[in-house]
Amino acid sequence: MIDLRSDTVTKPTERMRKAMYEAEVGDDVYGEDPAINSLEETAADMLGKEKALFVTSGTQGNQIAVLTHTTPGSEVIMESDSHIYMYEGAAVSAFAGIQPRLVKGTNGSMQAEDVKNAIRSDDIHHPETSLVCLENTHNRAGGAIVPLHDMKDIYKICSAASIPVHMDGARLFNAAAGSGTSVKDYASYCDTVQICLSKGLGAPVGSLIAGSADFIRKARKWRKRLGGGLRQGGVLAAPGWIALTEMTERLQEDHEKARKLAKGLAEIPSLSIENQVDTNIVLVNIGQTGFSADHFLQLLKDQGILAVAFGPQTIRFTTHYDVSFEDIDKALASISAIISSKVILH
Repeated sequence: MIDLRSDTVTKPTERMRKAMYEAEVGDDVYGEDPAINSLEETAADMLGKEKALFVTSGTQGNQIAVLTHTTPGSEVIMESDSHIYMYEGAAVSAFAGIQPRLVKGTNGSMQAEDVKNAIRSDDIHHPETSLVCLENTHNRAGGAIVPLHDMKDIYKICSAASIPVHMDGARLFNAAAGSGTSVKDYASYCDTVQICLSKGLGAPVGSLIAGSADFIRKARKWRKRLGGGLRQGGVLAAPGWIALTEMTERLQEDHEKARKLAKGLAEIPSLSIENQVDTNIVLVNIGQTGFSADHFLQLLKDQGILAVAFGPQTIRFTTHYDVSFEDIDKALASISAIISSKVILH
């Protein structure tokens, strides 16, 4: 199967598997796991933050950040199609007891003036604005890179209002590869940041959150409360360290695969590309084919291709380490054949 559902389906490399076997481990709840300590120190340095914390997933990282920054009954500003709002099971409400305040962005990027207008005034009828969340790259916007200047403008407004900024940077290294801006520069315009190791970087599991030493001290307790103390977790941190130190530079290759896929799909009758392909995600509108998304996905699967629906007429394809340029050619040939067979039948 050519699996284009997500970059989460990547398998660990042989180097990662060997590192897992050879990892020096200890009890991380006591702060004694050398592999986890090394991973956290490396991540903090790369992101320009005082400390970092290894967590089980991007969702757990985001939720720990929200729990640490906020108090129940407050309000968190986030983009209306953000991952935290759309794909984390309403955890910010279930766990942190906060109310989301949604702001519509442009290609996933909220504008500073809109964020400023969404900050609550000091009124007994209003919740307090306790946090602003950004997402870079933005999944629902097709892997769009949030411009650094937008982040800078929002951070300036929030700093003036004493409101912290958290960035869901699950694919932040894709943003860096696609823009030429370092992850440290992006992270300089947020107080805390979450990065995922198990998407394009290829590790089998895990994410990191980074911020000030005081923030990470408090976040560590929230991780414990959520059952995230992993004891001898170095077997997971070791491949994560390889992901950070060896897999970031190759992400541009995944972006090239996505551009190749998008170009080929755009040349197939009845298909149109919905997003500007900044990174490794391609959104394709199939409305003119006469197929529903579910039917089209089944036809793809019958041809050995996996993808996901992103709406009634939208299909998402995501390129990654385990998909080759040859796989892209094969996928394009199969999709073209599916569309051609529909035309012939009519």
